[in-house]
Amino acid sequence: MALSETELQRLSAWLARELAAERVTVANARRLGGGAIQENIALDLAVEGGPKAGAHALVLRRDSPSTVAVSRPRLEEYAILERVYRAGATVPAPFLACADPEVLGKPFYLVARVEGEARGARLVKDPLVRARGEELVARLGRELATIHALRPPLPDLPFLRPPEGDPVRVRIAELRAHLDALDAAEPVLEWGLRFVERRAPESREIALVHGDFRTGNLVVRDGRLVAVLDWEFAGFSDPLEDLGWMLAKCWRFGAIERECGGLGSREAFLRSYEEASGRVVDRRAVRFWELVATLRWAVVALMQADRHASGRERSLELALTAHIVPRLEADVLDYVALLEEAEP
Repeated sequence: MALSETELQRLSAWLARELAAERVTVANARRLGGGAIQENIALDLAVEGGPKAGAHALVLRRDSPSTVAVSRPRLEEYAILERVYRAGATVPAPFLACADPEVLGKPFYLVARVEGEARGARLVKDPLVRARGEELVARLGRELATIHALRPPLPDLPFLRPPEGDPVRVRIAELRAHLDALDAAEPVLEWGLRFVERRAPESREIALVHGDFRTGNLVVRDGRLVAVLDWEFAGFSDPLEDLGWMLAKCWRFGAIERECGGLGSREAFLRSYEEASGRVVDRRAVRFWELVATLRWAVVALMQADRHASGRERSLELALTAHIVPRLEADVLDYVALLEEAEP
């Protein structure tokens, strides 16, 4: 059961107070697939009285029993979601957030539920996605341009701070620290981190980045973008970080030849971003960020597996996540070879 009877009662009472309603009925609460770091629960509200009277199809998002250090708290994620929603990003409409642990034991927030497919393995095989792939990835380029138009400082998001140093090297330092904390020997990953640290070009600008913009966090219906999900890794960084993450080989779900997330071509995505943002994208710098994306996903996979191995959260999905690391290590070697060949 996604929510206990006691939790449903407390949630209904809290919603009634927050919405100035006579009564709120919560029904059909069910856990959604995906969300290895956070718990997503679909539910339906019937609101009687007040300004929000009527039916609402929502998703409740709260922490899983254990999480990873790189994930933002839920209330910060909700604040970012509200900000990008106002900026015109394609995200589920924010509904409410709760900081009171007495309601459900931990902070949570509610957003509108959207209909469509997000699972990468299905999207890359969808006939409509294949037919409209170039149009879809061009739309994704424009979406990132909208997000990246938000530059520091953002007074309504005081918890966001620009990186203290060059973003790519700050990211490398973070990943190295996570590896050290795991106390595991990962020579390929360490070598890849050092390669980026020594050779990556310095960043030229800082903007708000999604931090996990990829196939799997994009809801698509009939080959068209419906919503961008999961803002728990958002923050200030080099805008190329989002481009590299979307283009990284590890997020193509087997459709390797369609370099933009298994959905469409690299150039359609980058050209659209350039046109919408007014920036010229350094293709070689993007390749470095693809390598960083591969290293980052490998480190996160190890951290996910550690959640299971440590006993903090027993989960077959978490336990199996580490099995992708050898494939990612091979991708690291391929990216390094590609970058070395392209050096002046």
